[in-house]
Amino acid sequence: MQFFFFNTKNLFNITSQILLIIFILFYSSFSVLAQNSDTNKVKNSDTTKVKIKKHSPQKAAIMSACIPGLGQAYNKKYWKIPIIYAGIAAVSYFAILNSDSLKIYKKAYQLRTDGNPATIDNYVTKYTDDDLLQIKNIYRKNLELSFIIGAGIYALNIIDATVDAHLFKFDINDDLSVKVSPLFYTFRDHSVTGLSFSFSFSK
Repeated sequence: MQFFFFNTKNLFNITSQILLIIFILFYSSFSVLAQNSDTNKVKNSDTTKVKIKKHSPQKAAIMSACIPGLGQAYNKKYWKIPIIYAGIAAVSYFAILNSDSLKIYKKAYQLRTDGNPATIDNYVTKYTDDDLLQIKNIYRKNLELSFIIGAGIYALNIIDATVDAHLFKFDINDDLSVKVSPLFYTFRDHSVTGLSFSFSFSK
């Protein structure tokens, strides 16, 4: 019998593609022009002192931990904020979908196995007892996977803000560029998704 719902494999493929796109967009712009240090100059009568504004990775991490995307705003990487919330929205959608479906099939299975002939579920003529148990377990696993992926996106948001803060005043030489692109190939009749990194050096 074929069930028409999201199974674990489909959900994993969809969410892995979402995470892959987020990762590529985060780091595909790694090749940039040298960044100039943000300075405030205070002039005295005899000497000129240069005060460098401190950019704290710890502050960026705490801000992103409190509100996802806030650390990216602190690092002036505003274009990453919509990507973070798109990932959160996608995972939230699947979590809600699987949570609602889990409640429905869990209730149906309880009605089916409570031993009371007066309580009838809505799937008497559609699914067997084993079918209901299997569907319930699949939606439970999907819900757990949604929480794991959501936690991964949350952690990636903090890590990205911290790394960007460390590199905020780091001069990146024009001669070095890094290109990240998706890689798809077939291995033993299985589709494999990965990342391709290419480094180029120019004189």
